[in-house]
Amino acid sequence: MRYDLVIFDNDGVLVDSESLSNTILAGYLTELGHPTSYEESIRDYMGSAMHRIHELVLERTGRRLPEDFDDVFHGRVFEAFERELRPVAGVTEVLEKLDADGVPYCVGSSGSHERISVGHRKTGLDRWFPAGRVFSAQDVGRGKPAPDLFLHAAREMGVAPERCAVVEDSPLGVRAAVAAGMDVYGFTAMTSAEKLTEAGGTVLFGQMAELPELLR
Repeated sequence: MRYDLVIFDNDGVLVDSESLSNTILAGYLTELGHPTSYEESIRDYMGSAMHRIHELVLERTGRRLPEDFDDVFHGRVFEAFERELRPVAGVTEVLEKLDADGVPYCVGSSGSHERISVGHRKTGLDRWFPAGRVFSAQDVGRGKPAPDLFLHAAREMGVAPERCAVVEDSPLGVRAAVAAGMDVYGFTAMTSAEKLTEAGGTVLFGQMAELPELLR
């Protein structure tokens, strides 16, 4: 294995949550008077930290989202997670392979620590990601596409950025990894290869089972 650390995005890469959360986000924004389709939510907000949703809505409409927006949204998302969330197909085998090869890995997610924890507990991925391997945009203040989160994760794991590989499925995440000086592997299950390439992705794959060989 040619990397000293593999950093995984969470939503859409480890847990199959993007369709659930973006359906809920589009519905809630529409309910609040900001008509948003599922496709628009994927396009504008996939991979975003919560602060970016607030910033984009304010920029576009001049209106602030309610103070309890985050709490209500996450409450609805967590209920859906408990009912429906599954791990991304093949990701457990990838983690087993990394363990067998002795390659460290961690999470670098725009989601909150609570969101990551709820999703991992429901899917059983918590066994692979103890607290010391979980990093959130909450830890750095600025979410993707800023490189801060990935640089923070590498620093905490004791690995130089150029020795890291990032696994991402959103243009925002790809841009953040490129800005951090890391190699990025674009997972095309939710986003087209064209969009990830435009963001700076160079290695693209559509099935998680392909990843271990690509990382070699």
